[in-house]
Amino acid sequence: MTAGDPLHGITLETILKTLVEQIGWTAMGKAVEIRCFTHDPNIKSSLTFLRRTPWARAKVEELYLRQKATTCEKH
Repeated sequence: MTAGDPLHGITLETILKTLVEQIGWTAMGKAVEIRCFTHDPNIKSSLTFLRRTPWARAKVEELYLRQKATTCEKH
């Protein structure tokens, strides 16, 4: 990541906690269909999976950026 990257300085844990707070696990599971979001979801297991699974992490980061853009448009 570089300084020009919109995710620069934002940890994966922060991304997950923000998404859970803003849209919840159910919406996250619909947007990114991965088991750790749909079956007994929690931050720890999701972090473990996402750190080991680049394609899933990329989708979660995209979801975060879309959510952030949507939130900014509302304000």
